Amino acid sequence: MASSGFNAQQIILLLALAASLLTVTQAATVVVGGSENWRYGYNYTEWAANTAPFYFQDTLVFKYDNKTAHSVYMLPNLWSYSQCDFSKAKLLANPSQGEGDGFQFELNQWRVFYFASGEGNDCKDGLMKLVVVPWPRF
Repeated sequence: MASSGFNAQQIILLLALAASLLTVTQAATVVVGGSENWRYGYNYTEWAANTAPFYFQDTLVFKYDNKTAHSVYMLPNLWSYSQCDFSKAKLLANPSQGEGDGFQFELNQWRVFYFASGEGNDCKDGLMKLVVVPWPRF
């Protein structure tokens, strides 16, 4: 008659598997733009496509030199993002908040996040806009 219980080797294997899944699901801290940081003229759409996927509880870090006057806004929708319309946008970080360790934003909802710099022509001409959709961790 076969036993329906787990033996010691199976339990150890299950514990090792569970531990490895926990390490995979740890939240990440991601510097927007990587070594390029948050700057005028860098293609953040391409960067995001190459860096994805992003997950819940990941933290985006926007680093920029306050001498270059960039900012971080969260735009409410795709139209505002595509048109660089900041009329209903929320300022997340002003030009001085990107210095040093940068401004951190946690992806804490399952939604589309639209980010852009609202200074001068950063958004329209400088490509300083980014779309992120975080995925749940399994």
